[in-house]
Amino acid sequence: MGKNYSIMNIGSFQKDLAIKRRVMAGQELGLTGCEISFNHMPAGKANPFIHKHKLNEEVYIIVSGKGVFMIDGEEFAVQEGSVIRVAPAGERILKAGTEDMVYICIQAQNNSLTQATADDGVISELKASWR
Repeated sequence: MGKNYSIMNIGSFQKDLAIKRRVMAGQELGLTGCEISFNHMPAGKANPFIHKHKLNEEVYIIVSGKGVFMIDGEEFAVQEGSVIRVAPAGERILKAGTEDMVYICIQAQNNSLTQATADDGVISELKASWR
């Protein structure tokens, strides 16, 4: 029987990700309910195209930097700590400001969540070494 977890290390958000620009986690982690990408966008650069999705909503989490996000023609400022959900039909593009931007993008099929952590979690009898 396989393990109930998978793990990967993308390295430093500021150094290693700056070289790779984008790391997709889905295949390496064996994700079955979402896709996650870790992204580094150089200062002044933008996504290569405006896009939308057929089925997937996206959540963008700005880890560092500032920039401008456009959804359906509406532009607004984003910065470290901004979290933005975009519906599948939302036409989107992101641009870094005067400094490099690091962000995480999580994709999942729209309306596929059937329960939240409070309803799904089960307390275990297993004990951690530090408890």
